[in-house]
Amino acid sequence: MIHSCPSCSHWLPEGTLACPDCQTLTYGVHLSQIAYSAQALEQEQKWTEARERWKSALAWLPEETTQAESVRLHIAQIDARLKAVDDQKSKWTKRLGPFAPIALFLLKIKSAIFLLFKLKFLLSFLAFFGIYWALFGWKFAAGFLACLFIHEMGHYVAVKRRGLKADLPVFRPMGAYVRWYSQGVSLEDLASISLAGPLYGLFAAMACYGLFVATHAPIFMVLVYVGAWINFLNLLPILGLDGAQATYALSKLQRGLIASTCVVLFGLSITNGDVFGPSTLWIFLIVGLGMAWRCFTRDEPEKPSTKTFLYFQALVLVLGVIVYKTQFAGMVAPPAGH
Repeated sequence: MIHSCPSCSHWLPEGTLACPDCQTLTYGVHLSQIAYSAQALEQEQKWTEARERWKSALAWLPEETTQAESVRLHIAQIDARLKAVDDQKSKWTKRLGPFAPIALFLLKIKSAIFLLFKLKFLLSFLAFFGIYWALFGWKFAAGFLACLFIHEMGHYVAVKRRGLKADLPVFRPMGAYVRWYSQGVSLEDLASISLAGPLYGLFAAMACYGLFVATHAPIFMVLVYVGAWINFLNLLPILGLDGAQATYALSKLQRGLIASTCVVLFGLSITNGDVFGPSTLWIFLIVGLGMAWRCFTRDEPEKPSTKTFLYFQALVLVLGVIVYKTQFAGMVAPPAGH
């Protein structure tokens, strides 16, 4: 129990829900957590659970406050929604008459199909692993799948942190994606969610490097290069890639600076003036040209995000350096078989 006001530190008798001096709610932090979890349940359409969560907040609010009245009003709105759903079910049950059991059976089938779609994460995960195992061996398949999963979980965690709904990743032969529901997020939040994938991918590459240092197994250095290369490619600001979504928060000047960084990295990869030499990393030029093209598109925001620019630029630099330093490890084909 709290015995001092969180705002003015006034001593409070046990059970006091609001400070008599400054009117601050004693359990404001706890109430915020309840509201956050209740809103998350509403986004998942779990109205009964959300109602119970909102109801639990009343025990921590003085009955006469506007906050308590607001919660009671919101509970009444949820009750009306639930009643409308029940009335609709009763209405259709009456209309269907003897066919109502058949309709109920079909609804159960629909629920089973929905469950099957929830399993698409696991099924696609296993299929992806099987394909890459057949092509490159199980060690590379497991490591590459782990790195890709960490990348996608970056998006997933960033979405969930903002209280939004997201599905588990779905894997495809050439990559993976996380389906989420934006519900009007700001351009800066959209950029943060998009860049969270490459950021987590960077962490995965660094973890692979740590495993290489510990074990000296070449497969881990290959995964460092492949992971960094894939995540750098994802910064390409076109075709729905992560960089495309993040670029919406950047001004044309910021886009030009990132493009320049990519071109500099490309120039550094050229040795002895041989543009077509084995060390030349064309991926730098490709991403740079993509960002240069976005300097001329008509999607510049009214208020560019400096935070997004620094975030994007840092990923370009760090991932670029890793790709540059490990490129010859990446030229070694991953070992097949076991």
